[in-house]
Amino acid sequence: MQYLIAMIVGGLLCVIAQILIDKTKLTPARILVIYVTAGVALTALGIYEPFAQFAGAGATVPLTGFGYTLAKGVEEEITQRGIVGILTGGLGACAAGITAAIFFSLIFTLFKKPKAK
Repeated sequence: MQYLIAMIVGGLLCVIAQILIDKTKLTPARILVIYVTAGVALTALGIYEPFAQFAGAGATVPLTGFGYTLAKGVEEEITQRGIVGILTGGLGACAAGITAAIFFSLIFTLFKKPKAK
């Protein structure tokens, strides 16, 4: 059941983004920023934590989950290191995901040749 809930919630977040792309003049980059910022804001308000516990990967894997992870990292670092945690917490919490994205992008570029437009 947990997989089904995660798939439905993640799918709904994707559907909302697709509707924003199709029905508004927002660019995908702006929608990305809106999703990440919404994740941070909802975490700050205490709304995203119960949502993430309910939806699991359906809430933590999409872009709103990236914002959630950033905010939780900052929150934890502030309690441990004080004000310096504002600068270090977000990157520390997301370091594995960022590293994986860079690594797999590098591997992909070794096997794929760019096409001229």
